[in-house]
Amino acid sequence: MAYFLQQLINAIQLGSIYALIALGYTMVYGVLRFINFAHGDIFMVGALLAYFAAGFLLRLASRMAIPAVLVFMGTMLFSMAGTTLIALLIEKVAYRPLRQYRLSVVITALGMGVLLEHMALVIVGPWRLSFPALVASRVYKVAGVSISTIQLLIIFVSIVLMVILELIVQKTKQGMAMRAISYDRETLPLMGVSVNQIVSLTFSVSSCLAAAGGLLYGHAYPIVEPYMGIMVGWKSFISAVVGGIGSIRGAMLGGFILGFVEIGAGAVFPSRMRDLISFVVLMSVLLVRPTGIFGVARRQKV
Repeated sequence: MAYFLQQLINAIQLGSIYALIALGYTMVYGVLRFINFAHGDIFMVGALLAYFAAGFLLRLASRMAIPAVLVFMGTMLFSMAGTTLIALLIEKVAYRPLRQYRLSVVITALGMGVLLEHMALVIVGPWRLSFPALVASRVYKVAGVSISTIQLLIIFVSIVLMVILELIVQKTKQGMAMRAISYDRETLPLMGVSVNQIVSLTFSVSSCLAAAGGLLYGHAYPIVEPYMGIMVGWKSFISAVVGGIGSIRGAMLGGFILGFVEIGAGAVFPSRMRDLISFVVLMSVLLVRPTGIFGVARRQKV
């Protein structure tokens, strides 16, 4: 039982990170009806920005006795601000002119992802960077189960961000506009709502979630490098599809499902089979529910 609970905590930690990144995919798809394949690399950029901000703030904290919580919050805010600016630039320069050409914008998204990877490669080099610890790691033993402060931090921050996102989408006018543009994009401008502003807001929110995911991933697995967003991005995208692409709650559920499957497969089978088993399970879910767990088939009247 203790071993099962230990793996459960590990799965919740990993699933929280996948869920945050999957939310970015599902938000952009819900508004624009296209997959932002550069989102995984936005996650990578967020992790790199967090790495540089953490190094600066930790040096500053050693001189001025800044509390660790302020260092963590400052690192997160800097990473979110940087990824937001990059995401808005990509949306305005690369996506907006091609918005009516679905295939072209998808290819452009793939190209922007490759561009971000190689820009990071030029700036930081091909080496893996060790992410600094912003929070002192302490391990607590509860009924034979080890729970670290970093695990608690990752789970807590992820849940808080998910709740904030749900409140924004459900309780604010901007969230109502996001839901409206997802439902009927052609009618929304006739009601006085700027589509470009809502699209920019969506990219801003999704990039903030990716940046938070990059920071938390750096804490959980303290290695940062230019190609880290490829596999994590694909897994998060698959999580969003399994949960139901376009559904916020579906993206959350899909991220946790993938976390549970990965950790469970690694605990029972050899680690080299973890990804194989995970993808087989997720494809099996899609065979039963092609639109995802919370997905709904969209029908268009002609």
